[in-house]
Amino acid sequence: MNYLLWALLALLAYTFVAPLMSVATTDVPSDVAVIVSNTMLVIGAAAVVVFSREPVAEYLTHPDAPYMYAAGICLAVGILAYYRALAMGPVSVVVPVFGMFIVTSSLVGFVALDEPLTARKAAGIGFAALAVYLTAVE
Repeated sequence: MNYLLWALLALLAYTFVAPLMSVATTDVPSDVAVIVSNTMLVIGAAAVVVFSREPVAEYLTHPDAPYMYAAGICLAVGILAYYRALAMGPVSVVVPVFGMFIVTSSLVGFVALDEPLTARKAAGIGFAALAVYLTAVE
């Protein structure tokens, strides 16, 4: 399966995360919801690694491993904050603000990773930022 199909599968699955988590955190503390949902993620990822026979230990000290660890820290902070925001605010505002990572990650890609910035990409980023503003501002 090519990367676009994987991206569409991710989109379809992730579409339901925020609404389901918003309902769950009505009575369940957001930190507990993080533990339960992300434990399910770890178990799923471990099953995929075992099934595909991916080696793990050799990558723990790989020269690129510090980037993996830094990404894990960022993911932990981001998901903890995201679930807390979903527990406190409306999905229709929290999700677009969280979704601004599309804009900010793209900007990091252009600046730090020397990815090409075309006029079309710049327009898309601008429209994405405008969409978030129009959606999130009450």
